Amino acid sequence: MLILPVIRLAAASDAAPIADMSRSYIEQGLGWSWRQERVLNSIRHPATNVAVATDGSEIVGFGIMQYRDDTAHLALFAIQPSHRNRGLGSRLVRWLEKPALVAGVERVRVEARADNQPALRFYRRLGFLPLQTVPGYYGGIVDAVRLEKQLNPSARPTP
Repeated sequence: MLILPVIRLAAASDAAPIADMSRSYIEQGLGWSWRQERVLNSIRHPATNVAVATDGSEIVGFGIMQYRDDTAHLALFAIQPSHRNRGLGSRLVRWLEKPALVAGVERVRVEARADNQPALRFYRRLGFLPLQTVPGYYGGIVDAVRLEKQLNPSARPTP
């Protein structure tokens, strides 16, 4: 019997493992900006959902989605390498998109490192389209590609 990782809202005790994953899988080679306190602030913020995917007691993925009136921003997202390419990332993004859909949010934006082709392919498979490249977005060191997904098919992408 296959047991899928469970996706749930993060608890305060999840802030440190999320911060460690950010440093290891996202912010490598950059300054570490998503430290435990910043993650904890996101967990507590009323317009932000922090979701974790757990395999037993281990956090194997997470996403931080900030919701605004008509746009949501996937601020941080990672899946542990041992759990990639199994559909977990797609499940986690869809889980975070559900509140946006219910609230009438029209689009979700995300930035990915321009040098991270697997991440860019992942977001494109989920329906995100590249909008622009932002030079030096990550600490003035690494360029980002800003992508957007229309949740409302009749809405048009915005620059």
